[in-house]
Parts: sequence; structure tokens; C-alpha cells
Amino acid sequence: METKKNYTLPIIMMFILFGMIAFVTNLAAPMGVVLKSQFSLSNAMGLLGNAANFIAYAVMGIPGGILLQRVGYKKTALIAIAVGFIGVLIQYLSGIAGQSSAMIIYLLGAFVAGFSMTLLNTVVNPMLNTLGGGGNKGNQLILTGDTINALMATVTPALVGILIGEVTKETNIIDVFPVMYIAMGVFGLLFFVLLAISIPEPQEQWSSEPIGKLITGALKFRHLVLGIIAIFVYLGIEVGPPNVMLFWLSELPSVGVTIAGSVAATYWFLMLIGRICGAAVGSKVSSRAMLSVCTSVAMILTLAAIVSPTSVLVSLPVFKTSELGALSFGLAQVPINAMFLVLIGLCTSIMWGATFNLAVEGLGKYTAVASGLFMTMVCGGGLIPLLQGWVADIAGYLPSYWILFALCIYMLFYALIGSKNVNKDIKVD
Repeated sequence: METKKNYTLPIIMMFILFGMIAFVTNLAAPMGVVLKSQFSLSNAMGLLGNAANFIAYAVMGIPGGILLQRVGYKKTALIAIAVGFIGVLIQYLSGIAGQSSAMIIYLLGAFVAGFSMTLLNTVVNPMLNTLGGGGNKGNQLILTGDTINALMATVTPALVGILIGEVTKETNIIDVFPVMYIAMGVFGLLFFVLLAISIPEPQEQWSSEPIGKLITGALKFRHLVLGIIAIFVYLGIEVGPPNVMLFWLSELPSVGVTIAGSVAATYWFLMLIGRICGAAVGSKVSSRAMLSVCTSVAMILTLAAIVSPTSVLVSLPVFKTSELGALSFGLAQVPINAMFLVLIGLCTSIMWGATFNLAVEGLGKYTAVASGLFMTMVCGGGLIPLLQGWVADIAGYLPSYWILFALCIYMLFYALIGSKNVNKDIKVD
């Protein structure tokens, strides 16, 4: 009789990696506030670190899939962890470099860290599914990983906001060193633990056809092509509201960085709540219906944020620091526009899964390569906020959200019309 293996430790490690993806990715936005102060940058320039992190997905998406097929999941995960450590280390070095080179070094570190996040995203989902034995148990582990990912996305901007405190001309990358120490320590520990333990390799059925032929075949499906555009658009909708809002609120004398970081963290917390609710109703409500409703609500909230007067204030739960540096938790008044932007987190929570499900429906053997194409378009999370930051420099923070409104229109089109498979005559087996 074969003894059932205990995979508790590797499962915990995958959960931690889920968290690290969010931790490193969401470090870019609050770091942008530091960069703006340290180098006297515009909003667009302040978002360059975020852009560098996400552009790495465009570069590494398909190569990451090829690497996965050649060396397997464990070795790919080890490579990803090592690259993540190097990326954070380079960002750390930017804090002790000279003023003339610090910005370039930081952007290089953010770009390298993006390579790591791309590879980790390629690995963790199928790895958790395998460790759970597939089926409902595997899906449950993936949903748990998503929850941890959202939790870390909530914690990161609040933690950095607490470390930075009030932004002054003396604010420096050095102020965020404690976060980088934590990241490098976790990456280092995970590498050696994963190296020492044995875990199963997911038994994927890779197609023997050349990758070029598979890509060409996949792109014949209209709903996939429009879905690839939709995932690019979605990442802009997800990342734009909290990142640009963080810049805006940080500049308000009545708010400051600590409170702004907490407000941005609330956005990610609502994404966590939305994912839990989405998982609960996912078996009863279609992806098309969920995407249509959530996109429509996001459009209404975005419009409300743009047109509402900033003089109207609401109270939101946040972390605050006193003049003596003491930390407390309580209510802080912020413009009502920020509340509307925070609520968009509930809507974006289900958009990735719903868009992915609709885009790969009926693709058969092309599903794997379609996933790689999807991963390359995650770069939208860097490029679109960069565009929004540029518009904010010209027209103002709230008018820049017209970009978000236009993106929501496309997502609604995709949900209602573009996601329908009109190429069912193409063979997929």
C-alpha cells in the first residue's frame, strides 16, 4: 500500500510565494511617492518603477512558459526566487548609490523583480493544484493563495506609508529599507527550503507542435484576440485607481502619505473581499454575467469619482501617525472621490478570472500558449498607469480617470459581445 505523501510544507511555501508576488509588485506605487520627493519627479516619472515591473511581463511571458516546459516547475520556481532576491537587492543598492545613479539602479531592480514575478505567476497556480491532488482540493488551494495574494497587496502600501510618514525633501529610498530586508530574507529562506524538499511535477500535456504554429493557430480565435486586449485593459483598471490615488492623496496637506497608504490598502482589501464573494458564487453565476455587472458598476463609480466635488469629505478607517510619531488606527476624513475609487476594488476583484475564462473557452490544445500570451499583456498594469500619470501631470488627478472610464467601456463590450466564440469551426484537438 502506497503511503500518501504530506505536502504541507511545500503548500505553505507556495502560499508565501503568492504573497511575495503581491508584496514586491505593490511596493512600486508607494516607492513612487518616495522617488517623486527624492528626485523632484512628475507623476508619470514617479510611476516608472511600476511600469518597469510590469513591462517585464511583456518580455518574459512567453520565454517563461518555454523555460517551464524545459526545466520543470521546481527549477523554474528556484530560478524565480533567485531572480526576485537579485531584483530587490538591486533596489536596495539604489538607496546607497549616489544621487546621479540611484534612479537608474532602482528602475533596473524593479525590472529584474518583474522577471521574477512573471515566472512565479507561471508556477504557483499549477503547482498548488498538483499539491492539492487536483479537483476541488486543488482549486481550494489556489483560491486560498489568491486570498493571501490580496491580503499582502492590502498590507504593503499601508506598511510603506507607516515607514515613510510625512514626505519631506529628506525622504529617501533608505526609509523603505526595512521592507527590502524582509523581502530578501523571505526569498533567501524560500530558496533553500525549496531546494531541500521533494515536490511533484504537474503532469501537463504539452503539445508537440512548434510554438510559432501554436501562437498562429490561437490568434485565429477572435474572442481570444479581443480577450488579450481585454486583459491588458483590465490591468490598467486594476492598478490605476489605487496608484494614482496614492499620489493625489499624498499631496493633500490634510491627508499625507500614511493615511494615503492606508486608503490605497483599503482598495486592495476590498479586492480580497470581492474575490472571496466571487469564489462563493462562481459556480452559480456565469463569467459573462459577473464581468458585465462588475464593469458597469466600476464605470458608475469612476464617473462619480470624476464629477464629485472634492470639498465633500467622508470618514474612512486608516492608520495615522501623530506629530510625535506614534501610530494609531482610527477614522480620517478624505474627499468622497477617494471613497468611490476605493470601492472599484470590489469590481476589479473578479475581472481577471472572468476575462481569462471567457478568452480561453473552446481553445483546446491552444489553451497553454494562450495563457502565455495573456501573461505578456500583464504589462498593461505598468503602461496604462504611466499614461494616466502623464495625463494627471497635464490635466489633474481626477480628470486622468477618464482613461479608466474609457477602459471600462471596452471591458463591457468584451463581456457582452467580444467574448463570444465565433470560430467554433477551427479544430482544437
